[in-house]
Amino acid sequence: MKPIMYLVRALPGQDLEPLRPFVDLRGGEQTAPPRERLVEEARGATILAPTYIDRVDGPLLDALPSVRHVASYGVGVNHLDLDACRARKVLVTNTPGVLTDATADHAIALLLAAARRVAEGDRLVRAGGWRAVDPAFMLGTEVTGKTLGVVGFGRIGQAVARRALGFRMRVLYTSPRAADFPDARQVDLDTLLRESDFVSLHCPLTADTDNLLSQARIARMKRGAIVVNTARGAVVDDAALAAALASGQIGAAGLDVFRDEPRVPQAYAGLENVVLTPHLGSGTRETRAAMARLVLEDALRFAKGEPPRHPVP
Repeated sequence: MKPIMYLVRALPGQDLEPLRPFVDLRGGEQTAPPRERLVEEARGATILAPTYIDRVDGPLLDALPSVRHVASYGVGVNHLDLDACRARKVLVTNTPGVLTDATADHAIALLLAAARRVAEGDRLVRAGGWRAVDPAFMLGTEVTGKTLGVVGFGRIGQAVARRALGFRMRVLYTSPRAADFPDARQVDLDTLLRESDFVSLHCPLTADTDNLLSQARIARMKRGAIVVNTARGAVVDDAALAAALASGQIGAAGLDVFRDEPRVPQAYAGLENVVLTPHLGSGTRETRAAMARLVLEDALRFAKGEPPRHPVP
């Protein structure tokens, strides 16, 4: 019998037909089912394919004891209980690398939009609010030549830094390890926050980074600095950031991720100086299709008894 692979939701941009000779594909609706129905539909599955917004924990694995491979769509793993997977000897794979450029592009897009008030200006024009030409009207802040602080200097953080160099930005970064990146300087987090005009978050969500950008740390930042988050929503203390945006301590923000998606903190809704996007960091047709391809490739390798290409330690 072919092993069963259960897709928690549809994977965009991929043809599943090449997989069908090797696995019995189930699931794959546009939205994830409630957990009770998921357990019923996935019963007997050997491969479970969640996305980055689908929680996989001990109770789910206990309800699906046949699962031996969690093939996760996304690079982040905070939605997975890795300890529970290890304890049950469940292989976990993810989709690194292919979303680096798309996410870095989006981070720079948010940075520019926040600095130059692009979304605010678009709303104003559409509402008929631009009625006079005034050289002092709706001024933003310069990007070229400013200091960018990159929190987390892995693939995506370094890709953002490379793009920032095109704007002649001075780049600071924090990372557990020094990077082979001569055009950026490694500093501690307090120094980065104190010296940066722009702070872009690219660290994974862990117990240590939950609320990393806290009220106390926001208070140490330059007045008028701009925050960009394309990492995970919980890296930021939303109440503290919203208050700082309202007071002007933080000049603007570009936020693509939120703690409890798709819910967005109401405190941001009334602020003109924040640009909000619905988790679009990897949201290009090419990238999402490449992510799905990596999921399917490792699922196929597992079904054939071959070692995975992208295991999560």
